Amino acid sequence: MDSMTTPTHDAVVAIDGGNSKTDVAVVRIDGEVLSIIRSGGHRPHASGADTADEELRAAVNAAVAAAGHPTLLGIGAYVANADFPVEERLLLERILAWKLAPEVRVGNDTLALLRSGVAEPVGVAVVCGAGINCVGLGRRGEVARFPAIGTITGDWGGGFDLAFAAMFHATRAEDGRGSWTLLSELIAQHFGHPTALGVAEAVHLGDIDQTRLHEIVPILFDAAALGDRIAGDIVERQAREVIAMATIALDRVGLNDTDADVVLGGGVLAADYPMLSEAVRNGIAATHPQANVIVPELSPLAGSILLSFDELALNPADRSAAESRIRTSLARTQRRHELGIPTVPSFQH
Repeated sequence: MDSMTTPTHDAVVAIDGGNSKTDVAVVRIDGEVLSIIRSGGHRPHASGADTADEELRAAVNAAVAAAGHPTLLGIGAYVANADFPVEERLLLERILAWKLAPEVRVGNDTLALLRSGVAEPVGVAVVCGAGINCVGLGRRGEVARFPAIGTITGDWGGGFDLAFAAMFHATRAEDGRGSWTLLSELIAQHFGHPTALGVAEAVHLGDIDQTRLHEIVPILFDAAALGDRIAGDIVERQAREVIAMATIALDRVGLNDTDADVVLGGGVLAADYPMLSEAVRNGIAATHPQANVIVPELSPLAGSILLSFDELALNPADRSAAESRIRTSLARTQRRHELGIPTVPSFQH
């Protein structure tokens, strides 16, 4: 739509859906953020496709209502667990069926992370939150993707992988099958149990929700920083995984000998643990010295908004002004968990 005929009250919906949280923003075409709503993570494989669809639509409806029901030009949905073309197609079909906007774009949430850190959609992004994933976009339209559905497709290094690895070694150290590690004591103390095995039993019996195992991640990095060899080995393994994804993606999209950006995000990488960050930067620099490794100040939600605006037929001046306004209004959030935005309760299932 031509910018000269587009009313300034028209808007787009942008969705950043992770495994643990989904943020939905309604943004006027001049870049003014009208509303932001948060709901539960986008996990159709766990909650079921119908429940995931209902939760996502409820969050979008709430955000549109909070924005005063503007005319929607489009919806951009960039979510976790849209890893294969068939998953993207099904997500697109479901959102189109809402009949809220004439244009809908969908993709994996790694695309939103990448866009949050670059001036144009070119480069590589590695996200490490509950899981790990990567995307690469070349200057001539090249795309590099990974399956990212876990061990079955060769993926390792997400937050839960780190937590389970820490628990594996912590419990084996206690019964003699493995070497001593500080992880045993630190994990037991954190959860208020005498042993790491006691923590495992409590998780097994449901006394500790398994989702709380992500709390082990900072414990792991603390132990590694204190010189614990086993914790350090786990961190080194994760660094190798991030380096492998990033460098292979750079090569596959033709950015191996350029000053391309490598954007790191997700709860684990965005935390910028020195041991991990240094290893990743050094590892990428060893084979791709021109690569620029960054942790963006903007949240992935900002990336989703910018991707949604990329699809609008705005003239260059209007687009530049809108992007500047978006970046200014969201830059202070720094991270998605700092937004302090209203939450839409998840459905019971």
